[in-house]
Amino acid sequence: MTAPLQANVTPQSGPALSDAAIRLDQLVKVYKTTRAVDDISFTIPRGSVTGLLGGNGAGKTTTISMIMGLVSPTSGHVSVLGCAMPEQGAEVLGRMNFESPYVDMPGRLTVRQNLNVFGRLYGVTNLKERIVSLAADLDLNEFLDRPSGKLSAGQKTRVALAKALINEPELLLLDEPTASLDPDTADWIRSHLETYRKERGATILLASHNMLEVERLCDRVIIMKRGRIEDDDSPAAILARYNRATLEEVFLDVARGRVQQAAS
Repeated sequence: MTAPLQANVTPQSGPALSDAAIRLDQLVKVYKTTRAVDDISFTIPRGSVTGLLGGNGAGKTTTISMIMGLVSPTSGHVSVLGCAMPEQGAEVLGRMNFESPYVDMPGRLTVRQNLNVFGRLYGVTNLKERIVSLAADLDLNEFLDRPSGKLSAGQKTRVALAKALINEPELLLLDEPTASLDPDTADWIRSHLETYRKERGATILLASHNMLEVERLCDRVIIMKRGRIEDDDSPAAILARYNRATLEEVFLDVARGRVQQAAS
């Protein structure tokens, strides 16, 4: 099988602003002389699951940081749940959350103490009941009063997911949520995310290098390279266009420049 002569690099048209969980318009971020994000635009509907793919240095982390309001764009606009970021961040941060296994919680605090801290930061009113519910849903009771620094990788991932769900977010941003997990634990995490999205109508933006995970969870895939969008479509449409059997093969085509070589 060969790669297509040309990938579709036109961002999908999105819904009206009021129906959008995330809207990026001509977004640019420059660090000194490096354009980390180079004029990207896309709209993510509420209730959808979108995969944001790309190799190291593709611009995924910078894009997510601008969506969260942690980094200000050099130019362009970011809207999250109808609010401009970072200008109106205070109005929307309580309705979104972020999870990454690479961000450790304070290791000396117990799991319960950590969840209390983050719950208070998010202003969760029924915090005690919320922790009890999450502990039951995510099977945390066995180590709820154990220091977070003494947990296994799988346990830490479940706690990180509990932290990300503590405020029952409408928008969930995930960065490699199942990295370094065994297949059973990874499948358990994915199943819980699918259930949460269906029950709450939540929107999920997933940055991952696990292509099987992306194929399972995502309605749509946005592929980035060197700060720009290389392709944007449903997984099935992208596989058909690249004439590939898996997203991993597509990822390698894009990362190694095979599409550009075929088009020249």
